[in-house]
Amino acid sequence: MRSAKKITVNPQATIREVIETIDVGAVQIALVVDDGQLVGTVTDGDIRRAFLKGRELSDSIAGIYNQRPVKGYISQPKEDLLQMALAAGVKQVPMVDDQDKLVGIEFVEEYLRVSEKPNWVVVMAGGLGTRLHPLTEKTPKPLLKVGSKPILETIIRNFTRYGFRNIYLSVNYKAEQIQDYFCDGRSFGANLQYLVEDKRLGTAGALSLFPETPEQPIIIMNGDLLTNVNFEHLLNYHLLSEASATMCVRDYELQVPYGVVHTEGATIQGLEEKPIHRYYVNAGIYVLSPEVIQEIPRDQYFDMPQLFQKLISEGAKTCSFPVREYWMDIGQPADFEQANDEYAEVFGV
Repeated sequence: MRSAKKITVNPQATIREVIETIDVGAVQIALVVDDGQLVGTVTDGDIRRAFLKGRELSDSIAGIYNQRPVKGYISQPKEDLLQMALAAGVKQVPMVDDQDKLVGIEFVEEYLRVSEKPNWVVVMAGGLGTRLHPLTEKTPKPLLKVGSKPILETIIRNFTRYGFRNIYLSVNYKAEQIQDYFCDGRSFGANLQYLVEDKRLGTAGALSLFPETPEQPIIIMNGDLLTNVNFEHLLNYHLLSEASATMCVRDYELQVPYGVVHTEGATIQGLEEKPIHRYYVNAGIYVLSPEVIQEIPRDQYFDMPQLFQKLISEGAKTCSFPVREYWMDIGQPADFEQANDEYAEVFGV
């Protein structure tokens, strides 16, 4: 995904201004943006058709630009986005977040190629999995099979599908089983290394075990998650937002089972029947810029929420990335059963 800053125009722009923008951008398209939101697109073809109808260079683009453009959402899986673009016959797809705010632009020709990423990925695979006993008494949770594969194998293959091959596995509980199964990762299309925790260090503390400081942003993911989030879009979103840290978040709804009474003193101001409160919750997937690693204390327990709180208190830029696609935290036996029921439909194998 590329930045779209150079190819944006406002809805009041003239045809001349749009032509200049298209020439500068050199991608045969301009994106019409109003207060950050994508409201349309203008192509060379739209301009030519406008001239055939007698429009002048000084005329506004009102009535010319496409107000129902093909657009993609940053959380869309790669296959869905590609299928949509090919079906619509478009070469470029503007990318928006869940509020239709423009984030960047994808080019179908580039999207067909999977470029290898230098970025490190860390999968936290050292948890005890006590809530899944007795399943985890002899087998570490990441090796429990969901569908036809261990959870961790599905995670690794999802990353390699997007070109992320440099993967660290943070291990502790029954680490030798995980190391014996995956070895160096070659048979899974990955270059695997291991961060071996002699004691539990938490979801951020394990990063202090890196043999060297990474040169590029790193992606961190809990090893008990199944998701088809677009990891390439996640990384690009982090880079384009120029954040120190990005956290994937999920919608969570909580309904009050009673009618809520709003009061001021003894006076009733209003009634609200069984209101629904909506929140964003931590989805257990993160991107950290290299300098953030220095904020993690060595050899002590430190979790990702603690790291984000520290960054926020220091004034660092932290961003959220909404995950709208399939996401399952396999924490309870019911989650494990549900994931097995849904696996073939979501992942196809």
